[in-house]
Amino acid sequence: MKKLAQTNRDKAIDLLSERLTFERAGVKLYDSIVEKIGRAADPLLMTRLGQLKEHRDQEKEHEEWLEAQIRALGGDAHAETDMSRLVAVESRGIEQIVLDGDMNPTHLFHALLTAELVDNAGWQLLLELADEADDSEARQAFRRRLHEEEDHLIFTRKVVERLTRKELLGPPGELFTTAHPV
Repeated sequence: MKKLAQTNRDKAIDLLSERLTFERAGVKLYDSIVEKIGRAADPLLMTRLGQLKEHRDQEKEHEEWLEAQIRALGGDAHAETDMSRLVAVESRGIEQIVLDGDMNPTHLFHALLTAELVDNAGWQLLLELADEADDSEARQAFRRRLHEEEDHLIFTRKVVERLTRKELLGPPGELFTTAHPV
């Protein structure tokens, strides 16, 4: 991380703080969705609960790792920065859907999909910057977390597709019966 921060330590801390703010928000989103899905008792979603909890734990690890990186660079992991303020404002709409009582699984996962798209882009940017700075340690750490985020994105996209398909076309059994009448 030192090579990445060598030219502009404050900007490196700002970018890491932006990711940190987003990861903290991600933990809250996953906590809320896990709790709501646990109460919903939808069989399709209940089978996904373990994977949601795993993704939540990975988001928490990302949060803790980023805090450590910011401290190692001499920053304050709880200080607001320009980019952390920006991402906090950007995240409010997603948080409003997930945290403020919306119980519709399609809405919850659609909001989570939006968050995961942004999360992937943020880690991808850090990875590209580490490449340009020739910081192999940072590159490896960012790549690992980006791969985890890519798994979150694929999972969330599939859940959104299934929920949307079910709402539009009905449960799989009904879809087959309707499409091929006897």
